[in-house]
Amino acid sequence: QVQVLESGGTLVQAGGSLRLSCTTSGLTFKAYTMGWFRQAPGKEREAVSCIGWSGPSTYVADSVEGRFTISRDNAKNTLYLQMNSLKPEDTAMYYCAAQVNYRMRGCRDPNFGDYWGQGTQVTVSS
Repeated sequence: QVQVLESGGTLVQAGGSLRLSCTTSGLTFKAYTMGWFRQAPGKEREAVSCIGWSGPSTYVADSVEGRFTISRDNAKNTLYLQMNSLKPEDTAMYYCAAQVNYRMRGCRDPNFGDYWGQGTQVTVSS
């Protein structure tokens, strides 16, 4: 049984930093492209960043370029998102997704992801 679990979300002041983690089990982690996505209330889901099995990132949204960094530790089956210089507009539920490498859907493909987590809430106060 595949499990994808995000953690690290919390309330933070603007300008602050957070690191999100996504741990997986039940899948061969290095065989999956991983991604972070977010959805704010009343808005569509947005791709934040994706990373192939060996890194570096394959996609970074313009809205977070230079502030967010995606990384992965294949030995720990864990994906990370380091978020710096947070802004109120970064407030959203953040989701982790795993897509098997051969599927070749890009990060912005609406059908990206074979497995999804339940999300972790990030709230940035002004």
